[in-house]
Amino acid sequence: MSQKATVIAVVNQKGGTGKTTTCENLGVGLAMEGKKVLMVDNDPQASLTISMGWPKPDELNTTLATLMGKVLEDKPIQPGEGILHHPEGVDLLPASIELAGMEVGLVNAMSREKVLKQVLENSKHTYDFILLDCTPSLGMLTINALAAADSALIPVQAQYLPAKGLEQLLQTISKVRRQINPKLRIEGILMTMTDSRTNFGKEIDTLVRQAYGTKIKVFDQGIPRSVRAAETSAEGKSIFTHDPKGKVAEAYRALTKEVLHSAEKRRKHQLDQLR
Repeated sequence: MSQKATVIAVVNQKGGTGKTTTCENLGVGLAMEGKKVLMVDNDPQASLTISMGWPKPDELNTTLATLMGKVLEDKPIQPGEGILHHPEGVDLLPASIELAGMEVGLVNAMSREKVLKQVLENSKHTYDFILLDCTPSLGMLTINALAAADSALIPVQAQYLPAKGLEQLLQTISKVRRQINPKLRIEGILMTMTDSRTNFGKEIDTLVRQAYGTKIKVFDQGIPRSVRAAETSAEGKSIFTHDPKGKVAEAYRALTKEVLHSAEKRRKHQLDQLR
């Protein structure tokens, strides 16, 4: 039996937490470890599509919205339909502004929470990992991502006290787990834009670890703030190509290893249960 892909939603309803950067660099990091990776841009702003080197997403013929439309109309999706190939060895299912209209259309659809899950059904046996870059809201598109995912990876910016927004997100995740997707787990909280040189940065890191670390995994490795990392989004390249020896590339390498390690552990656990 072929192994099904691990689906990870990169999610936080706050903007500016580094979701897209994390999705892109974790995806390329996994590909560098020999994994087959599909990234799905699940945000009408299409930041992931743009930062991976397709600067005019609205001119693409087929995007995620096209495929979700096919699911709603009960039309078949062809294998590989709409998927773009990036030179760093990852694939992308792009987004465009049409996705905003799709979100409105989903409200009255049957099984509206599971449309994205049906879109990904074909790809589940083709890839090792599918990463979903989510929109900064807790609307229908994010719910679709959580319904389709095995786990949620939550980037949290270490610049403000994230407790309130994080609480709301964790409530949404547990609601989705209860009502739609009982398999959904939290992959971990990822501290982004960290600055260990300032006391404030250290304090926030400690606060998040104290508040959530007992119940939820907080990744050992935070992602440091860096100007070089901010430049990559304009270049269509990952941090590994842009600044391979820098501290951000090193941090994403460590994150990749943590994600691989926990996926491996889960696989073993599942196999043991089948025996």
